[in-house]
Amino acid sequence: MKIGVIGGGQLGRMLALAGTPLGMHFAFLDPAPDACAAALGEHLQADYGDLQHLRQLADEVDLVTFEFESVPAETVAFLSQFVPVYPGADALRIARDRWFEKSMFRELDIPTPAFADIQSQADLDHAVASIGLPAVLKTRTLGYDGKGQKVLRNLSDVLSAFAELGSVPCLLEGFVPFTGEVSLIAVRGRDGATCFYPLVHNNHDSGILRLSIASSDHPLQKLAEDYAARVLDKLDYVGVLAFEFFEVDGGLKANEIAPRVHNSGHWTIEGAECSQFENHLRAIAGLPLGATRKVGESAMLNFIGSVPEVSKVIAIEDCHLHHYGKAFKVGRKVGHATLRCATRDVLDRQIMALETLIDQQA
Repeated sequence: MKIGVIGGGQLGRMLALAGTPLGMHFAFLDPAPDACAAALGEHLQADYGDLQHLRQLADEVDLVTFEFESVPAETVAFLSQFVPVYPGADALRIARDRWFEKSMFRELDIPTPAFADIQSQADLDHAVASIGLPAVLKTRTLGYDGKGQKVLRNLSDVLSAFAELGSVPCLLEGFVPFTGEVSLIAVRGRDGATCFYPLVHNNHDSGILRLSIASSDHPLQKLAEDYAARVLDKLDYVGVLAFEFFEVDGGLKANEIAPRVHNSGHWTIEGAECSQFENHLRAIAGLPLGATRKVGESAMLNFIGSVPEVSKVIAIEDCHLHHYGKAFKVGRKVGHATLRCATRDVLDRQIMALETLIDQQA
């Protein structure tokens, strides 16, 4: 089976690493000449709206998926005329637009922060008067890793905020006094079979995920699964979907979904019976889903900007390095390490050792 992937970044790379042992082959469509997934399959260097190359991709593969939600929904809709694409265009259209996304949560009775659609500075002024401050203004599309958003703490922050974000459609969200940020990695097959990984505790630095720790027997696991199942069924979803939540007053409020394999699920490569990457491929290929249970205690730390010396990383016990082969650049995710240990106290010590190494590198 040959699978086409829209996007050739590290997520596409890890999909190929998971699919190769299953006898799968890959083709990546990505405009970057140095796409890091290219070493693991055919690379069609073209823009995501290049219809000629999209048609070429469709002719070469058995099915198509995508590795990030910045892909235009129109691209997926076009490809769907010629080859199966999972997840579908409608799921992508909703997930890549924060207004559509939050409106769907509201329709499905999934709690969210207060929110409002912002098309102008006047809309923003009115929404702030209604929702109050502090609040977060976010572009409706193309925001990730802390980009495309601004925290509004006082009225002076509001004055030019719409222009600062490019005078594009935005969403205003009321600030949530959360006690933690968690994410759920879910997977749904073509036949509707659904599996969930353990909830993950996430820590961010400057809007970029720094550390994820897989939980054990989290009291909100079943609630998160219920909310995710509503979304999966609503979208008739196929593949892996990540759902990010705020922990608030003993419950959960929806932050956002990502219609793809996700950074907070990287721990599953070594830390679960079947990784999120293999399970995504199983789902879209119509294969039985793999077990999502943990294997020991596990965590993932991102390498931002650079990767520490390889020998020092792998010298840490129970540490598994994933180097993306990307050029080092400030603020760019260029690799990660997964820790998998027998007990939580050992895991905590290993996290500290790896964090110290990262800090020394900086």
